[in-house]
Amino acid sequence: MKILKPRIKICGITNQKDAFDAIEAGADALGFVFYQNSSRYIEPVEAKKIIANLPPFIQNVGLFVNETPQNIDYIATIAKIDTAQIHFEVDEQFFDRLDTKYIKVVRAKSKEDILKYQDQYRIIDAFVPQYGGEGKRINLEWFDNIDCSKIILAGGLTPDNLNQLKKYNFYALDVSSGVEYKKGIKDKQKMFDFVNKANELYR
Repeated sequence: MKILKPRIKICGITNQKDAFDAIEAGADALGFVFYQNSSRYIEPVEAKKIIANLPPFIQNVGLFVNETPQNIDYIATIAKIDTAQIHFEVDEQFFDRLDTKYIKVVRAKSKEDILKYQDQYRIIDAFVPQYGGEGKRINLEWFDNIDCSKIILAGGLTPDNLNQLKKYNFYALDVSSGVEYKKGIKDKQKMFDFVNKANELYR
């Protein structure tokens, strides 16, 4: 399937202003980190307050690490999250126990890893020992001759390196640190630059 333009998720939202700025810039989805060891962690009740003020048709995604299905469902209900981003390794039975809509994350160490779940929409991020990502870029050559139309690419994306993605036809792009001026606080101009340059990819 040919992607006309990539969808954009801006992750690590911690405050209302950044959420509004991300939407104004053109983000399709906002990400909220419910992993307490992350500098971008937000309490579910605080995420709920932000989400309650958002306009319609914006997707809200919760990032989870090392949580049970029951806790994920509970937090998603409190925060009014649309989709759970499962950012840790689990078996398939784990997903059967989830009531919340979810998306799988592949923390890729090799080209073979990106072929996991290739019939499903999934996020592919570069592997780092710490969960939640450290802005590490994945080797783009791994995607050569691969159908990327169901891949959401994450890890080390910035407004300045998006031109390298043009030939890959990714379904969506997931950015956090690449549009910040410090951890957990977004830079409005960088968000605008990111979305504008992403939309230029397939023109």
